[in-house]
Amino acid sequence: MAYWEIQTLNFDLKATSKKRLLQLNELEEIRQDVYENARIFKDKTKSWHHRRMSRKEIKEGDLVLPFNSRLKLFLGKLRSRWSGPFKVTQVFSHGAVEVWSETLGAFKVNG
Repeated sequence: MAYWEIQTLNFDLKATSKKRLLQLNELEEIRQDVYENARIFKDKTKSWHHRRMSRKEIKEGDLVLPFNSRLKLFLGKLRSRWSGPFKVTQVFSHGAVEVWSETLGAFKVNG
């Protein structure tokens, strides 16, 4: 299209480019708002979850069922990932516990 054809159509390139830049800036602001809202949602969800978690106190003599995280590598959906029960024989200050069973004996578990 020639320049005179554009003018006859009342098509102003400078006004159109300014409008397009304005639209791009508005789009960037909307994107930033979405990121901020997602961060706020994640923070609220995290704090809600942490409020409802309860810390379990393990004492000597308690019976526990340790979770075996290595079983997720093997096939078999119906296989139980909990082993035990084990009796707690000693509780350490850093959160680990020593458990005992008749078949396996005594060993330490990260509590």
